[in-house]
Parts: sequence; C-alpha cells; structure tokens
Amino acid sequence: MQAPDPTDLPVLADAVMPSPEATAALAARLSGLLGPGDVVLLSGDLGAGKTHFARALIQALQARHGAPEDVPSPSFTLVQTYEAGDVEVWHADLYRLSDPWEVDELGLAEAFDNAICLVEWPDRLGPDLPADALHVTRTMVPGSEDARRLVLSAARPGNWRDRLSRVLPR
Repeated sequence: MQAPDPTDLPVLADAVMPSPEATAALAARLSGLLGPGDVVLLSGDLGAGKTHFARALIQALQARHGAPEDVPSPSFTLVQTYEAGDVEVWHADLYRLSDPWEVDELGLAEAFDNAICLVEWPDRLGPDLPADALHVTRTMVPGSEDARRLVLSAARPGNWRDRLSRVLPR
C-alpha cells in the first residue's frame, strides 16, 4: 500500500506566503490549534521552507510557556523533542530514511498518539501516515526568492476545516 499523495487530498487552504515572516505568522497562529495527538506533515522540495515553518510553530508553542529555545533542523538527528508546557513536541526530518520500517526505531508511532508531531518528508512513512494528519505542502513561487505557495489539506478534512477557520483569512 502506498502513502496518499497530499495533492490528491481535499484542500483546506491554498495561499501564497509573500515572505518568511508571513509564513512564521501563519505557523504561530496554527500552533494555537494543536494539542497532543495532532500530526502536521510537511512536504515540499529542498529549500521550500519546511523547517522554517516547523521552527516558527515550535517556538510559538514554547513562547506560551516561557522562553522559546533554539530549534535546529533535525536533518542529522532525525528527531528533536521539545517541551511546551506539559505537552511534548516532536520534530522529525525523515529525508535520510530509505525504508518505512526505519521509522519504527524512532518511536514516532507512539508520539503520534501522545505528542504534537511535525514531520518533514512524510512520504518516508510509507502507508503508515496518521489518518487525521494535517498536510502542509510548500512550493517555490517562480520569480520570487522569498514567496512560497502553501497548501493545507487533510484526508479527513472535517475536524481541520473547523479548527483552521479560526486562524486562516477568509
């Protein structure tokens, strides 16, 4: 069984973020909607800003509970964990994985149930994508160095549609 392509899922929002600051602001607003068991899957080419989005979201979560800490890319460690109050936040970068079975060793399956999880390169999960995940797909905008297209989608859009209506422009 193959993982679903996020471009085939119901679209909840499709917008161009004109700058890294606009992306960070949206990630910060989204952070207020998340709780244990929420999974955000970040897709896009190298340089599309997946880590920037994750970093802004994690730091916004932490800022609600004290000072945000540095959020490095987990490219080499594969997983970084953070505390945001009494919630654990997992940030995974699966780019270097070659087979979905390698994910088992990271402990992500349990984290999907108990933590807020941000996963870059979720296609490496294979068919084990969490069904209720929010997919964030980032792509370059031709002719712009800073702008990125951001598409939010979900296999089960109902819950996310209601939640996102509180933070997305109408």
